[in-house]
Amino acid sequence: MSDKVSTRRELLKGGAVAVIAAGAAGPALARQDAAPAAAADAAAPAVSTDTLHCAEALFDIRYTDAEREQVLAGLDDWIARTSQQRAVEKPNTLAPSCMFDPRLPGVAYRSQPNAVSLSGHGAGPLPGNDADIAFAPVWQQAGWIRSGALSARRLTEIYLDRIAQYNGTLHCFVTVTPEIARAEADQCDRALAEGRLLGPLHGIPYGMKDIIDVAGVAATWGATPYRERVAGQDARIAVMLREAGAVLLGKTTNGALAYGDRWFGGQTRNPWNPQEGSSGSSAGSASATAAGLVAFGIGTETLGSIVSPSHRCGTTGLRPSFGRVSRSGAMALCWSLDKIGPIARSVEDTALILSAINGADPLDPGSLEAGFEADAGRDVRGMRVGWNPAWFENGTDADRAALQAARDAGVELVEFSLPDRPYDALLASVEVESAAAFEHLTLDNSDDSLVWQAPQAWPNTWRRARFISAVDYVNIDRFRRQVMQDVHAAFDGLDAVIGPNFAGGMLLITNYTGHPQLAFRSGYSRQRTRTIFGGAQEDAGEAEFRVPQATSLWAPLFEEGNIIALGRAIEARLGVATERPSGFA
Repeated sequence: MSDKVSTRRELLKGGAVAVIAAGAAGPALARQDAAPAAAADAAAPAVSTDTLHCAEALFDIRYTDAEREQVLAGLDDWIARTSQQRAVEKPNTLAPSCMFDPRLPGVAYRSQPNAVSLSGHGAGPLPGNDADIAFAPVWQQAGWIRSGALSARRLTEIYLDRIAQYNGTLHCFVTVTPEIARAEADQCDRALAEGRLLGPLHGIPYGMKDIIDVAGVAATWGATPYRERVAGQDARIAVMLREAGAVLLGKTTNGALAYGDRWFGGQTRNPWNPQEGSSGSSAGSASATAAGLVAFGIGTETLGSIVSPSHRCGTTGLRPSFGRVSRSGAMALCWSLDKIGPIARSVEDTALILSAINGADPLDPGSLEAGFEADAGRDVRGMRVGWNPAWFENGTDADRAALQAARDAGVELVEFSLPDRPYDALLASVEVESAAAFEHLTLDNSDDSLVWQAPQAWPNTWRRARFISAVDYVNIDRFRRQVMQDVHAAFDGLDAVIGPNFAGGMLLITNYTGHPQLAFRSGYSRQRTRTIFGGAQEDAGEAEFRVPQATSLWAPLFEEGNIIALGRAIEARLGVATERPSGFA
């Protein structure tokens, strides 16, 4: 398998946007709905054959003088049509007419019932310490609430107190909603007193990533141009979580427009080393979950934004199959890649959360009907699991411990590889689609107000995207289909694949094919304070911090149940998931 995009750092430095994630369309700020104005600079110079000659180098093509003359003859009309199209109002809610579908023609995907089973261990007695309650997994908190040992209101107050105490250090909430939280918690307690269980997350408080709308609550997208934006209506996932009994504590931070961990209010921090960022873009959901400020968080991923902050903060992140979770009411970044999923403190919790948010939605043109079946306590002996020896030779001790735990659980390891292809060519999709989604910021120069202005940041990648050939872009999409076929063939006969999170380009490849990925804590290492790209900060000094890391599992399309069962079995054998960051314990 190609190692051309073998690490997250290489992917990012190659001009990719790997720390991003989003869902799909949400109500746009009024100024975005207005027709974008061209930059108020002097009128563009007339296009000549010399202009065309110079432009050829951008696209690696060569024309003759006669060919340039022919192109030039019709170019003014082409430019005029393009300018007229730009003037058409296109709010963030407007999706392309051609939508990505991860399913291959002629392939039969297993029909699944909607059925989730836990591993069967009881919740046990309620701890006397509030921190012990706060750090308990969702499945355990749910058991205490059902038994009456814990009220939703008390659990909510524990988390509100912790947010008040620690958010100033972590910068993981952009908006806290105590009134909503208390009202929803009280409703849960009244319902339980009447003998009604609202759903699998009855009384469980959570944080919602700020690019997802909740009616009447600020949804700033982490970006200066939208910091006054207030959602007019609920995203579909917000409704589903409320119906499942979850309690909204507030909106967690994300890097501006779903890239990284820097937003207009600062930088979201890693609880294990608050001197460094929490990675992103689901920065606040991972940080708050790791620090015990929420029972779980909702994240989004376009190209690493659930996996990457889970890796850094030691949370468990599940990126579902593309189309499984509705994105209506969430900011659109890249329509063919955006996904929404849970961030939790245990593998088993992700099953409960995904069961609550799974379901087709006619308002999301990328939504698919797919049942979700998971048995967290399933015996994984005999499960066929792909692995690549080279990945683990270059991996860490934690990765190798996870592999050994899989062996000890009785799985059959099968060598796995993919063809050597130029997978980084796929990266054009996220740059082009995101540049289209936020074209007005480029054209009216309001991208200058975004807090991050580095060469890898949105403003520059969007400017660069204007020079990607439409012909090349279509052929990149055709190449994507070829990659989908490759991955389908490689997964044939396998239940899962295990590996370091960023090894072999698997994070990039499976995001583009739509396959699910589970990142779970597998161990610890000592690291100097890191940049978003994983290297040591220039001013980091020599001090090292003991920080967690994750290993990943991948599954065939819609088979999240496989990696939940396997992940829980590995997690139980490793015994590293329950340790807390010392400053927040």
